[in-house]
Amino acid sequence: MKILTVVGARPQFVKAGVVSREILIRQQAGVSIQEVIVHTGQHFDDNMSQVFFEELSLPRPVYNLGLGGLSHGAMTGRMLEELEKLVIHEAPDWVMVYGDTNSTLAGAMAAAKLHKEIAHVEAGLRSFNRAMPEEINRIVTDHVSTLLFAPTQTAMNNLAREGVASEKVVFSGDVMKDAAAYYGAQVARRPLPLSIDRQRPFILTTLHRAENTDQPDRLAVVIAALMQLSRRHQIVLPLHPRTRGAIEALGQLEALSRALVVLDPVGYLDMVALEQACQMIVTDSGGVQKEAYFFGKPCVTLRGETEWQELVAMGANRLVEPRDPGEVCVAVEDMLSRSISDDSDCFGSGAAAAVILNHLQG
Repeated sequence: MKILTVVGARPQFVKAGVVSREILIRQQAGVSIQEVIVHTGQHFDDNMSQVFFEELSLPRPVYNLGLGGLSHGAMTGRMLEELEKLVIHEAPDWVMVYGDTNSTLAGAMAAAKLHKEIAHVEAGLRSFNRAMPEEINRIVTDHVSTLLFAPTQTAMNNLAREGVASEKVVFSGDVMKDAAAYYGAQVARRPLPLSIDRQRPFILTTLHRAENTDQPDRLAVVIAALMQLSRRHQIVLPLHPRTRGAIEALGQLEALSRALVVLDPVGYLDMVALEQACQMIVTDSGGVQKEAYFFGKPCVTLRGETEWQELVAMGANRLVEPRDPGEVCVAVEDMLSRSISDDSDCFGSGAAAAVILNHLQG
């Protein structure tokens, strides 16, 4: 069996790495299975991409398309064109895509038009906000895929409501739970970046979603809230390149850097170490919301909706639209007192990769 894996953004590298490790285990046991990894180049900065393959010891991509830095339409179109060529050339049994990026959509569409079998890992997620490009990507990908691996029961319910045939949908659990367990054990004693005062508890913050960074009013609210919180708490902010540029455009980068511990983008292992060591997490990232839960940290999400509704329902996560700095601060202070434990099986047993490959191998 040959699998063509399409990835392009750093969360996908981690997710795909979980499955790649399981493939290697099976290869070593004599199973005939081959993986060809294609990196679209959607994340092209070394700190956002290449370092992931190096530090996580992931299989290197066979192909790197180098198609980052374009508009949504141009990027997806160019990816579709190049991936079509590779699918024809490699003739895989399965094309595997992850999540909800432009790379996901392009890989699924290239395979669908060539009548190839498509496996979508992390299927069925819905924010119900179609203004988000990711929502369009995940909906279209789900509806052209052959097998849909849902990380939660909520995701399965979403697919059922949309009329996706039940025989196409598999509850796999979440590959990120596999990753959190595997890498969490590896970084238990990993030192934190040197600029962090280890004697002071800290709140870890990430900010990258376009709905926050590309709207100056929303970004200004987030900055004001973080500045207020920094008077009482140490705030650690690994800064996404696009976010850095947006903050610079507002003329706030220097003041923010004085008040917070502002870091360059960190690799996945450093991020896991920060997540394990922090008091709580403030983010607009879908993946970080889950990692907060897996590591027992309360979370405030700077959005009006989330794909991970289970976390809100169980009180591990609180949604806050960044409209008022005071409202954000109140939510953070309240969540700081929460005790969170990953004692639910809603994200599976931590063996998602094995479930996925068992189904692909039939």
